Amino acid sequence: MAPPEPERGLKSVVWQKIKATVFDDCKKEDEWKIMLLDEFTTKLLASCCKMTDLLAEGITVVENIYKVREPVRQMKALYFISPTSKSVDCFLRDFPSKSENKYKAAYIYFTDFCPDSLFNKIKSSCSKSIRRCKEINISFIPLESRVYTLDVPDAFYYCYSPDPSNANGKDAVMEAMAEQIVTVCASLDENPGVRYKSKPLDNASKLAQLVEKKLENYYKTDEKSLIKGKTHSQLIIIDRGFDPVSTVLHELTFQAMAYDLLPIENDTYKYKTDGKEKEAILEEDDDLWVRIRHRHIAVVLEEIPKLMKEISSTKKATEGKTSLSALAQLMKKMPHFRKQITKQVVHLNIAEDCMNKFKSNIEKLCKTEQDLALGTDAEGQKVKDSMRVLLPVLLGKNDNYDKIRAILLYIFSNNGTTEENLDRLIQNVNIENESDMIRNWSYLGVPIVPPSPQGKPSRKDRSSEETFQLSRWTPYIKDILEDAIDNRLDSKEWPYCSQCPAVWNGSGAIRWQMETIIPRLDRLRTFETVYCGLRHCRA
Repeated sequence: MAPPEPERGLKSVVWQKIKATVFDDCKKEDEWKIMLLDEFTTKLLASCCKMTDLLAEGITVVENIYKVREPVRQMKALYFISPTSKSVDCFLRDFPSKSENKYKAAYIYFTDFCPDSLFNKIKSSCSKSIRRCKEINISFIPLESRVYTLDVPDAFYYCYSPDPSNANGKDAVMEAMAEQIVTVCASLDENPGVRYKSKPLDNASKLAQLVEKKLENYYKTDEKSLIKGKTHSQLIIIDRGFDPVSTVLHELTFQAMAYDLLPIENDTYKYKTDGKEKEAILEEDDDLWVRIRHRHIAVVLEEIPKLMKEISSTKKATEGKTSLSALAQLMKKMPHFRKQITKQVVHLNIAEDCMNKFKSNIEKLCKTEQDLALGTDAEGQKVKDSMRVLLPVLLGKNDNYDKIRAILLYIFSNNGTTEENLDRLIQNVNIENESDMIRNWSYLGVPIVPPSPQGKPSRKDRSSEETFQLSRWTPYIKDILEDAIDNRLDSKEWPYCSQCPAVWNGSGAIRWQMETIIPRLDRLRTFETVYCGLRHCRA
């Protein structure tokens, strides 16, 4: 399937909205401005535009609002900041008095709703220096064309910590996340029907109710002053404990495998070529990365060499022409060839590094993990004794992370275990210091000890679907989305927060959207994220 057109992606939607509501709003012919950003808006702009885009909008310098800066009193400043006390206080320090102001005037654009207390603080301090003060409702960071993050690192801890003293913190985090989710819907011009997984925890229910209420308020008070009815979209809110299996499995699609097995930090991959250390940024502007990142590693290993051969043959064919016009065309194309080949080399290096890790020990682990997750082996035969499947991993030379993953899959497959059995597993594998990684899953509503009397949810039969033997598991969410599209999702288990929107007709367009989203659902380093959270979820 061909990748979606760039203009349809979430990054493009966000940039176009910022351009229209911020830059076009304050643009004047032949006038340059200084732009001030805080931590969140720096990430936001970095995710959807480049410095050349800002230059085209009349921005000459981009500054960090938190840092000490020299005054530039002959220029106006554009503040694109979050509505927080820290950012507002930094802004106010730039405009203490008319004679000491750092800039000629200010245009302020908040990512989200600005509390009255902060707005009044600005109004009473330096209103005469302000030319614009607006809320643009973009409080999320687009990561890919259909993936975004709210960038709330404390959310996991506050939502799942059993410590009762964190209740207020949890409420505040939930409120903030609900506001942010509404800005996602607003950016897409959607007023979706909000539904959620009803059990076993109430986190999804609480967040869904907050989002529904804030959506209602937003579409009563938006710029158009029109009450927007429910659109045909659905917003499904799911707790992190839903489908723990997909979080723990080793995933063999290219991006997920690379981020799981290689030391990639801040989307930066370090590699050696010709004896030199080099770095490559894995980003949306890399067309090849976008094209292959969600494909299975087996497909990627076949595709990259083919692409390199294609480029090489095209280059040779061009070089074979000796006319002046052909030589001129060759000179123009050479940078393009070099750029393409460099990308090919980067991704070939990533694929080779992944396969080196895979062949050393991950291949055997994947077979065990798939058998435990599905309860059947590659031939479709039922696994009669899951402990017998687990033991080779525990007795082998795997690291503790991999052993913990296998133990968790064993527990998930049995819908929980006994205290005695869990203690024995922890002691035999010598992971007493890391046992919280296993036990604390209970705070996510996942049965650990004792076994749950309730059966596991039924799955769709996908035995006829073509797949790789070591990638037989299908995330639960695919079942859920297919049922939602076909209007077969159980309304008791997945209730709406308000009146149900018009029924979808299961059209091909909607199915295509789902099929392009499904492969991306578990592609971030979710195991590491959950691990870090679970280590701190103590009473």
